[in-house]
Amino acid sequence: MENREPLKPFLLAFPGPLRDRLVAAVLSGEKVSTSGLLAEYEAEREELPPVGERSALIDSDGREVAVLELTEVRVLPLGAVDLAHVRDEGEGHGSVAEWRAGQEPFWHGEEMREALGDPHFTVDEETMIVAERFRVVERLL
Repeated sequence: MENREPLKPFLLAFPGPLRDRLVAAVLSGEKVSTSGLLAEYEAEREELPPVGERSALIDSDGREVAVLELTEVRVLPLGAVDLAHVRDEGEGHGSVAEWRAGQEPFWHGEEMREALGDPHFTVDEETMIVAERFRVVERLL
């Protein structure tokens, strides 16, 4: 591998089986989008990433496995997520309701609530999310 500038990490979920599944879906080409909470960016005082930014996809072992490039970043209410975005997340959901049923336990989970500093955090139709679309530009492993 050639020398390159360090890239910002691209983290999907928390380390463990879910991250491993999501990273595999990215590497297979099934997953080309993801959704995060705007509240995560606010809690970490982090700016939204710009379109064109490249980052390193990180697996559960902390290894850089691919370079991703953002092709779209949208902020929208959770209630406005459409089926096209859900399908592009590559997790096999056939409806927005099914996707929400899969996402909400993660967003309401102890790790997320701890990361947000809010032990009672919940999402609703108006919760703002960050929908990111990306492409793999280089596989590193």
